Amino acid sequence: MSLQSKHRNLLFLAASVAVLTACGAEEISSPGSGGNINITNNTPPPPPPPPPPTVTLVTPAPGCPTIDDPAGLKDLGTITGPTGTYRNCELPARITRSSRLSKIPGLLYSIGGRVDVGTDLGAAAVAGQTSITLTIDPGVVVFGSTGVSWLAVNRGHRINATGTASSPIVFTSRDNVLGLATDDSQGQWGGVVLLGRAPITDCTVAPNATPGSVNCERQTEGAVDPAYYGGATPTDNSGTMKYVQIRYSGYVLSGNSELQALTTGGVGSGTVIQYVQSHNSSDDGLEFFGGTHNAKYFVITGADDDNIDLDTGYRGLIQYVIGVQKTSGAADSMIELDSTNALETQTPRTWMRIANFTLVHKNPAAGNGAAMRFRGGADATMVNGVVTSPMACLRLDGANMLSTDAAIDKVGPPVFRSVAMQCSATPFSGSSGLTAAQVDAAFNVAGNNNTSTFTNSLTNVFVNGANETGRTASDPKTVNAGFDTTTYIGAVKDANDTWYAGWTCNSATANFGSTSKSCTTLPSL
Repeated sequence: MSLQSKHRNLLFLAASVAVLTACGAEEISSPGSGGNINITNNTPPPPPPPPPPTVTLVTPAPGCPTIDDPAGLKDLGTITGPTGTYRNCELPARITRSSRLSKIPGLLYSIGGRVDVGTDLGAAAVAGQTSITLTIDPGVVVFGSTGVSWLAVNRGHRINATGTASSPIVFTSRDNVLGLATDDSQGQWGGVVLLGRAPITDCTVAPNATPGSVNCERQTEGAVDPAYYGGATPTDNSGTMKYVQIRYSGYVLSGNSELQALTTGGVGSGTVIQYVQSHNSSDDGLEFFGGTHNAKYFVITGADDDNIDLDTGYRGLIQYVIGVQKTSGAADSMIELDSTNALETQTPRTWMRIANFTLVHKNPAAGNGAAMRFRGGADATMVNGVVTSPMACLRLDGANMLSTDAAIDKVGPPVFRSVAMQCSATPFSGSSGLTAAQVDAAFNVAGNNNTSTFTNSLTNVFVNGANETGRTASDPKTVNAGFDTTTYIGAVKDANDTWYAGWTCNSATANFGSTSKSCTTLPSL
């Protein structure tokens, strides 16, 4: 081989080495491969997940605190549930001096039977009387330890149960503490009853008394021992309930009478009731017997009877109400207004004025035959509402529901403004002398922006969607100056409107977001 040929071969060899070197450590050129073959280095395995957070159970407080009431709290030892062990401090049967229930880690307050705040001071204030106040601090949990446990705030006395949006006060049952309450539990204790001196009708203590007078009094429904209410003081003050949950209430106390989560009797306009949730009451979510107090920001979930029941001359304002019935087990109406009896001409006449409400009627019982039943000649004004029902939405009983009579303070037919209803194929029902067509005419008044053929677009069960937003709203202040002005129908304007969050509890019936905790467990203490 010539020297020139050897040099040529060496050049070819060097070029080949250079080509292979240029391919790099992860690439080789292979004949027929159509290009490079990629070889990827193995990725190291991901780190193990972090251990689950440690669950810290509650440990009991060392003892019960001292309160100003001379009877004091009774130390019943401890009570244990899935959230831990608590000191159980029982309230005296009658609180006779103003006292405070403070939030103490690892401590619950219990009601062993009927607990009275003060002794009834009668239908009218008398000079020299001593009024007491039971104060309950934010975050306190009070449970009924028996089925007949209930709290009665008597006439002339007050409750100051003022929680906060992040630390509500919880009234609940012993089973809830023990972890035995479920989404279907109800009727495990009595409830909370406020008794006042405002005017009422249907006098029972002195049946011949003049309705609305100081002599017109009634006995609390379901109570065996006297628990009277009524008087002639419209501005009476029974205290404050704000940011409060009342769970699993409504036990039968006597005969066919039950207490509900919140019962007011003759409560006056000086009383503040706002941000209250009734959950799984075996009777009504709330029932107001007479009186003049207002109520704002109510959440009613899982009531077994009616969500709202108004009777015997109640004449307050109610605004912002979410009412949702649970799917399991049939319940009654969303609203029951007054009752049919021989005393329908009495005054003050029941007049329900309600604005910004969303009522979801899921699995109705056959009893009242409609999502809303109005009777007894009561007056009603409803503004900016959403009602959904698989049966009739509105039932009116009796021709006097459509009458006007100044002599007996009868305003006239029910008034509806900007109310949207999604109902069955027969949305209206009439009885006791009224036809469905008459009820239809009373609801669908031209120019009032009502509809009984609505298709709801509610999200998360109760939050307005596009169809609700598209409805024309009415200003509630045109009905009464005590209402807030709103520009939307329903209780919740949109997803950014979260007045219900944090202070409520969640269940299968309705979920109020991550800041609200489960109804079946206790809040952190």
